[in-house]
Amino acid sequence: MKKEWQTKKLGEVIQLVSGQHIDAKDYNTDSRGVGYLTGPSDFGSINPIISKWTEFPKVKAKLGDILITVKGSGVGKINLLDQDEVAISRQLMAVRVTRAEPRFVYAFLSSTFDHFQSESTGAAIPGISREQVLGMKIAVPPLPEQQRIVGILDEAFESIATAKVNAEKNLKNARALFESHLHSVFTHRGEGWVEKSLAELCDPSRGITYGVIKLGKEVQDGVPCLRTSNVRWLRIETKGMKRIAPALSAEYSRTILRGGEILVNVRGTLGGVAVVGSEMIGWNVSREVAMVPINPSRINPIFLSYLIGSGLSQKWLGGVKKGAAYVGINLEDLRLLPVSAPKLDEQSKIVNHLDTLNEETQRLASIYQQKLAALDALKKSLLHQAFTGEL
Repeated sequence: MKKEWQTKKLGEVIQLVSGQHIDAKDYNTDSRGVGYLTGPSDFGSINPIISKWTEFPKVKAKLGDILITVKGSGVGKINLLDQDEVAISRQLMAVRVTRAEPRFVYAFLSSTFDHFQSESTGAAIPGISREQVLGMKIAVPPLPEQQRIVGILDEAFESIATAKVNAEKNLKNARALFESHLHSVFTHRGEGWVEKSLAELCDPSRGITYGVIKLGKEVQDGVPCLRTSNVRWLRIETKGMKRIAPALSAEYSRTILRGGEILVNVRGTLGGVAVVGSEMIGWNVSREVAMVPINPSRINPIFLSYLIGSGLSQKWLGGVKKGAAYVGINLEDLRLLPVSAPKLDEQSKIVNHLDTLNEETQRLASIYQQKLAALDALKKSLLHQAFTGEL
């Protein structure tokens, strides 16, 4: 740090305004009163998005205040208020800069998310206190230096934001192109395709069913149990996988995996479908996931996973889903899903073709995801340099 810089507590350069809770009966969605921000779910990329209003504001943040999340899983997330005044909930505090360049403090707080995440306390609802915010150390250079640093960061971050938009667009386009090809394969069918219901293609001794209802506590070295968060579109994500008691898994022996089954999300987050690999033999699934034990002598499991993942089948499943707050697909409806397929040798040819396209799509997606990660790392590096006097 340069010698003319001073290390101060954040409380020496800001005022901190704590938010207060407003009952649901006292806010509206009809634009009556002033905006009301309940938490980081209302944050946009830079500025908040107002979706609730109240005629009974308790605490108001003002134009130019920096909003910081102090309760919940988003602890440390910030946004810059661009409204004249809004009410804020107790999940938020308003940082009002009084003795520094506001944009310099905003840039500083942009670099503190990981710090506040690690410093938060509380198991069910993590949070940080006023004292933690006010007591945080900030290196403060003279005002002209603050303004110079902000100018450099603004220019750099604008370029990074543009690059991220392009990378995200390319990532989206890569999947959209593959989805379009899937749709074409399963809508422009050739001769010899036969339509059956999904249930007709299953092992009759097992049948389509869902898994463990209540998973219980995490059990070290327990049985891996796949949830909707693990069953993604055409792949299974094992990160964050829960392990359950072996005795509990044994109670749901009907869904203990043998390899080759197809898993379909039927509750909550829909759209996930994937084939069970041989490395997952002995695992189980939760009740939000349907286990489809197909008969490989009747249909290729990978072919079927592509078909269920295609827009044609997803549209059909969307038409039978039920519920508003917590949507789901009944097993009775899933069993009726129409499946049109050619002979097994033709299915294998289609699978080989789609596998090649899918691998190329995943390769491109990996490149774009790596670029996004590199841009995030560059932003963190610039912020670190800015507040250590190296910029």
